[in-house]
Amino acid sequence: MTLTARRRTRAAMTVPSVFAVLALAACGGGGDDGDTPSADQTFQEGGGAGSFKDPEREGPVPIPDDAAQGGTLTVLTAVAPTTLDPTQAYFTDSTAIMSDLVTRSLTQYAYNEKTNDMQLIPDMATDLGRPNEDNTEWTFTLRDGLKYEDGTDVTADDIAYAIKRSFAIEELPDGPTYNTTFFLDGDKYKGPFQDGDDYKGVTVSGNDVTIKMRRPFSDMDYYASFPQFTAIPEAKDNPENYGQHPLATGPYKFADYKAGSSLTLVKNDQWDPATDPGRIQAVDGWDFRFAQDTAKLENIIINDNGSAETTLTYDNVSASSYRQMQAEKDRLVVGTTPCTNMWYLDMTKIKDLKVRQALGWAYPYVDSWKAAGEIVGVTRVPGTAILPPGTAGRVEYEALPGQDGQTYDPEKAKALLKEAGAEGYEIKFLFASDDEQLVAQKDAIVKGLEEAGFKATPIASSVETIRTDRTDYNSPINIRSTGWCSDWPTGGSWFPAQWAGRLVGLEGMPNPANFKVKEMDKEQDRILDTLGPEEAASAWGDFDKTMETKYYPAVNTGYSGSAIIHGSKVGGMYNDNVRGMPTFSIMYVIQ
Repeated sequence: MTLTARRRTRAAMTVPSVFAVLALAACGGGGDDGDTPSADQTFQEGGGAGSFKDPEREGPVPIPDDAAQGGTLTVLTAVAPTTLDPTQAYFTDSTAIMSDLVTRSLTQYAYNEKTNDMQLIPDMATDLGRPNEDNTEWTFTLRDGLKYEDGTDVTADDIAYAIKRSFAIEELPDGPTYNTTFFLDGDKYKGPFQDGDDYKGVTVSGNDVTIKMRRPFSDMDYYASFPQFTAIPEAKDNPENYGQHPLATGPYKFADYKAGSSLTLVKNDQWDPATDPGRIQAVDGWDFRFAQDTAKLENIIINDNGSAETTLTYDNVSASSYRQMQAEKDRLVVGTTPCTNMWYLDMTKIKDLKVRQALGWAYPYVDSWKAAGEIVGVTRVPGTAILPPGTAGRVEYEALPGQDGQTYDPEKAKALLKEAGAEGYEIKFLFASDDEQLVAQKDAIVKGLEEAGFKATPIASSVETIRTDRTDYNSPINIRSTGWCSDWPTGGSWFPAQWAGRLVGLEGMPNPANFKVKEMDKEQDRILDTLGPEEAASAWGDFDKTMETKYYPAVNTGYSGSAIIHGSKVGGMYNDNVRGMPTFSIMYVIQ
């Protein structure tokens, strides 16, 4: 899934890979002034990122003994979700808010306190789905007793309609696009608004919903956890404004939503905890306040006075706040996430490989991270592979010989530009002009690029609009600075969703580098159509290495880690290592 546009984002891994991250951090992830915490303070146990499954999990989830009855939890963040329509939700923050609190899906992720990991468990379905022998059909059985916030019953037809709705990419852009790759006629069907609801890829029989594939898809149970696999009644859908108040099936419903500013949630009295194996309803409501000043929100939470005791943030804290909170570790949540930050190099504009490779030496990694407030080795860990540590089949490699993911070498960049006859090549990229640290990061990047022989042209955007500005085909930018988080811990959740030629030109720009290479598309098809899960995992690791060493469509600007804080009366807040977000679904106010 796409990283949030928050000032600091993060990266995760499966359990065996924790040691890989530690090794990366120890190889020079520091560069700080001696007071940067060591990586082992962050990357401890946990890190499964949802790879473990518990198909037998049942509700209700017990409410902790120290939970107060009621209360409100306040969430302050410097960013704002671009949409809360369940079909379009694909940033880590929007999926966490919707999936944990408002809309239920066929499956879900739940925190396991014993292992400090998220696990895939059933949600609206009775199990994790039942595939046929060759993974070309998956059947999910809907639970009894599910209702919308208005008291009407959730039906299997509603789930089928939501799945069909997810194909309406033109009307509802920016959501997951695996359905176009894997589902029957996914390359042809344009959704119910254009092609009607007579779609053969989804069938309903009683409480059973069967999804048919055009190619094997062994990871459908993971994919079914996304908000797009919720239930939406066709009669109550309006694609232009459904995201202003999606019908709740989870423990909370919209009371008031001002896009870009705030979201207030209150209890959904139609939610039945007995049907839900992953969520609780311990507080009376949630108060999300978006686009807040970073320094102010950190000070509010750190001071922990009055309502601040029940306040939290999902933004990573600054290095100074991190050090300050070391004395109160019970209010500091650190951990891993499955995310890689990247500079996507638009190959339709930056066509010369040597120019792209020069950017790998011209990016001022450590200076950029520090300017943005990253804690090197904690919230940002250097790396070169696109796949984050912990992904099955991941390969360690150097995309550029001698480049370890943090070395800035302007002379090598200049030499490559000279070879390409491209000295003074102009680089245009967006930055959020209303965030002081992102402005400082922009300044560090401009300085680094110019010292390396490039002409740097930063283009002002804002925290609220930079996500959509990046996807504007008319924008003059030739680099898109964002990132990607594993939708599940295999390469199958990375390359078909972001690096396939068929995605070039689609609404919402799901292929930010405009990477369209015939031989690499053929290799993706070979992996998807002919290999089993274990073979495919290894093949995706090789695909990663080949793509970066041969074509270099992206600069890895570091894996991410979590360092988030909360008030002293916030309970149940752990690190969701699938999204790098708080575990909203099980949080409460402490007595």
